[in-house]
Amino acid sequence: MNPGDIDRLRLARTEGVGPVTYGRLMAQFTTAAEAIDALPGLARAGGRTAAPAVPTARDAERELDRTKSLGGRILFVGGEDYPPMMALLADPPPVLSILGDVSALHARAVGLVGARNASANGQRMAEALASDLAAQSLVVVSGMARGIDAAAHAGALHVGRTVAAVAGGLDQPYPPEHTTLQARIAERGCVITEAPFGTAPQSRHFPRRNRLIAGLSLGVVVIEAALRSGSLITARLAIEADRELFAVPGSPLDPRCRGSNDLIRQGAHLTESADDVLANLPEDPRQKGVSRAALFRRESGEGFADELDLWKAPPDADYDLPGAQKALMDLLSPSPTELDDLVRRSGLPAPAVMAALTRLELALEVEFVPGNRVVRL
Repeated sequence: MNPGDIDRLRLARTEGVGPVTYGRLMAQFTTAAEAIDALPGLARAGGRTAAPAVPTARDAERELDRTKSLGGRILFVGGEDYPPMMALLADPPPVLSILGDVSALHARAVGLVGARNASANGQRMAEALASDLAAQSLVVVSGMARGIDAAAHAGALHVGRTVAAVAGGLDQPYPPEHTTLQARIAERGCVITEAPFGTAPQSRHFPRRNRLIAGLSLGVVVIEAALRSGSLITARLAIEADRELFAVPGSPLDPRCRGSNDLIRQGAHLTESADDVLANLPEDPRQKGVSRAALFRRESGEGFADELDLWKAPPDADYDLPGAQKALMDLLSPSPTELDDLVRRSGLPAPAVMAALTRLELALEVEFVPGNRVVRL
């Protein structure tokens, strides 16, 4: 890995630097090394006295060596092997660690997610659907969890390839009983994560895992999801990324199916077989003329996030950023707030909002979360 990549890895692993802030720093500065040099000043401007913790070059080299020792590799956004579907996201992950065949990340793919405590019928449906989709040369993407995810991976492995998006490091299979499954997936497909090597999966990591599933896929199929379910987070992220959404109907008497049935009620494609998926799956998410489910739509018309390139916001000098930071902190709470809503309610120019939030994230006052949302820490 060249020095520039080492610096990019250091920047991506820096305390307080998420995908949005990483992208903005790389757009604002010529190199990752320059961005790293600027971090202490930006954090102080956000109200933090101590500089952010930045990994050393040796730390980055150690992560690279450990990843290679497992047979894996690290991909950077903008690189030739970076997944093209993931690159279409508004805030793509700056660094991905992978284990297996990188070509599986460049093939047409369908996500398949659902309940961990899935019924026997739900697991049977997931396995059959995944097998039929894989037989049509589609890669099946799931999260390697118990239940529906495991059945989807198993079904795809019968005839084709599958990708497992995981919440922890490549060396931390989860759940532990899926260690063998992860090894099989790496042999026949690919395992992918945003997490650094050695990271033990925690609950806060799973929304990012869900975003990987949505980001890699042309569409996502939901089987057996309760009304408050991580699978519905994946569904929302898929819609926000302009991907198709499918749901398998289930018994109204089964609480595991209420969330997935509600997706159908709102407009997701009712799915009983692979044919239902194939008939509504575009070649590209930017393709026109394919129906889009009107799910999770904002009540308030137009938003700026679709029009503003978050990575190329103008320089900070023309804005009253201390005033903007205070105004935004007053609006934010521990519950996620949409970026569009912050711009609308603050009355500030969108670039000023982005510049202020960059400083606040480096100061560990706020955090960007998947789906163009921000939380106050």
